[in-house]
Amino acid sequence: MRAMLFERPGMPLRLVELPLPQPSRGELLIEVEACGVCRTDLHLIDGELPHPLLPVIPGHEIVGRVAACGADVTHMALGQRVGVPWLGWTCGTCGFCRSGRENLCDAARFTGYQINGGYAEYTVADARYCFPLADDAAAGDAAQLAPLLCAGLIGYRALRMAGAARRIGIYGFGAAAHIVAQVLRFQGREFDAYTRPGDLASQTFARSLGAAWAGGTDQAAPAPADAALIFAPAGALVPLALRRMEKGGTVICAGIHMSEIPAFPYDILWGERSIRSVANLTRRDGLEFLDLAPRIPLHTEIRRFPLAAANEALQQLRRGAFQGAAVLTMQD
Repeated sequence: MRAMLFERPGMPLRLVELPLPQPSRGELLIEVEACGVCRTDLHLIDGELPHPLLPVIPGHEIVGRVAACGADVTHMALGQRVGVPWLGWTCGTCGFCRSGRENLCDAARFTGYQINGGYAEYTVADARYCFPLADDAAAGDAAQLAPLLCAGLIGYRALRMAGAARRIGIYGFGAAAHIVAQVLRFQGREFDAYTRPGDLASQTFARSLGAAWAGGTDQAAPAPADAALIFAPAGALVPLALRRMEKGGTVICAGIHMSEIPAFPYDILWGERSIRSVANLTRRDGLEFLDLAPRIPLHTEIRRFPLAAANEALQQLRRGAFQGAAVLTMQD
């Protein structure tokens, strides 16, 4: 099978031919149809995530079809469409796992980071962490579904942390933001979109998805937010968001990696404001969100790349060269 292999930080991915993997007990062999390209993949190849499996096949927004089932897998059928997210394995026995907080499991392993991922024609995944996906014209094709498996799921978990907030500031209007914006519009809530200063294309995109206001981070929305979702990995946005938020609100940091948060005065935190981070996802998040998505219905703005062009997709993502999400497809 063909796969894009990450061998060490700072080096481009390499297209290789590898043997077809085989599923072990409790696993699925999946023929990959599409795999989203996530900013976390950039953190991986830039060496910002510790202790990766090396070499490793990146990619954790996987959509494919079950090609084979390992022993003891009885709830999936051959040919069934499934999605594979970032959280790929947990111990199932620790206090976090037993209390429904498997996303915090200390032994957890992650797809495309410590487990081979979806930048390949086939992958193997723990069946416990594979989600059944809709397989009809209304759901969209595999490439349109792929961003839901991370950008959508992390955005949904972050939004849950915002509680009943009626006006939400979104910082960084990329793949996750353009999905959560549609959820907010469906729920009848207002949102403001903050982009890089001067990024008029992203601001226009945000308005097209229902933003009450859109502008650069060097500007301020006309009204304070009740909560803030930060998708950009820039720690300096945390005190900025605190200054633009009502008392009692929460700043939610939704990325797996963020640059250092600068010191800030206590008075912008005072008033029962709080700061929270989003760590991975739970299976409950996945089931809830993937049930909600077709009822909205969600539309993902995507740019397609063939598997062999993964390096170009990553560089375009780094430059902010497109709106929405990049997706690798296995059909060149």
